[in-house]
Amino acid sequence: MTRYLTIDHAAYAERPETTTAPVARLIPEAVTAVLETAESWLGWDGIGRHADGNVWTPHKCLRRVADHLIDHLAEIECRLAGIPTVPDRWHGRKLTTDADWARFTEADLDEATSRLTRLAACYEARLRDLAPETLDHRPGETTWTIREVVHHVSGIGYYAEVMTRHG
Repeated sequence: MTRYLTIDHAAYAERPETTTAPVARLIPEAVTAVLETAESWLGWDGIGRHADGNVWTPHKCLRRVADHLIDHLAEIECRLAGIPTVPDRWHGRKLTTDADWARFTEADLDEATSRLTRLAACYEARLRDLAPETLDHRPGETTWTIREVVHHVSGIGYYAEVMTRHG
């Protein structure tokens, strides 16, 4: 039997800053920025970048972007459906897999572009018609609103920046 839990955001230092601007385009814009940065990784030298207590490679950065998008999209969908969220069991940024060390090629960028733009489209489709009351509803003291979740997820550029700024 699967055990369902609500994501508890208490582990984060603070709630994300938000605006009342429409949220539907935040994730597609963030994904576009990540993919533009990822273009600069073609011909990567194979040397991991050390930052924030982790080793980063192009594949790891894009894996973390996808994982982050999936985690929080699942959180939003479960919340809107009125069912508890499924906790992730991923190791997150702390783990650099053997696959993360592979060469980063044009085909890898193309695959990531297809994957991430589809995930961004799912966010846009889900968020575009949500009422402000739904976006700003707080189901628990430590649970973020959907608006806060989306603003948090729109920070996925961190994963691209960490690879670039430490290169």
